Amino acid sequence: MYPKVLPLLKGIISCGFPSPADDYAERRLDLDELVVAHPEATFYVRVTGDSMNRAAIYDGDILVVDRAQTPAHNNIVVAILNGAFTVKRLYLKGDTVYLLPANPAYKPVRVESGMDFQIWGVVTYCIHRVR
Repeated sequence: MYPKVLPLLKGIISCGFPSPADDYAERRLDLDELVVAHPEATFYVRVTGDSMNRAAIYDGDILVVDRAQTPAHNNIVVAILNGAFTVKRLYLKGDTVYLLPANPAYKPVRVESGMDFQIWGVVTYCIHRVR
């Protein structure tokens, strides 16, 4: 089992031309401390599928979902739609609610009255492998 608290390197790492770096840890970093604002209302969920690829959410990624945040227009949310969980971008237009995929192979879903629909939480972070 990995330690829950990992080292945090001092300084900032450039994504451009390399610069001399501080080669020691400044302090320990608790990932939960970084990504969880409301511990009692936050959960992690693993993603399957490719409907959110253009939002940099890929199959196998882990999402941090905060149920204490109020969903707002353009947030990525975890919702229940007709009994199934889904991850989509929330689009509000007047009184109309849409769930938008971030992949053109999928169609937007207009949430109609009578549908079983509930937003479970707002996605605050996405953790994915880079290789």
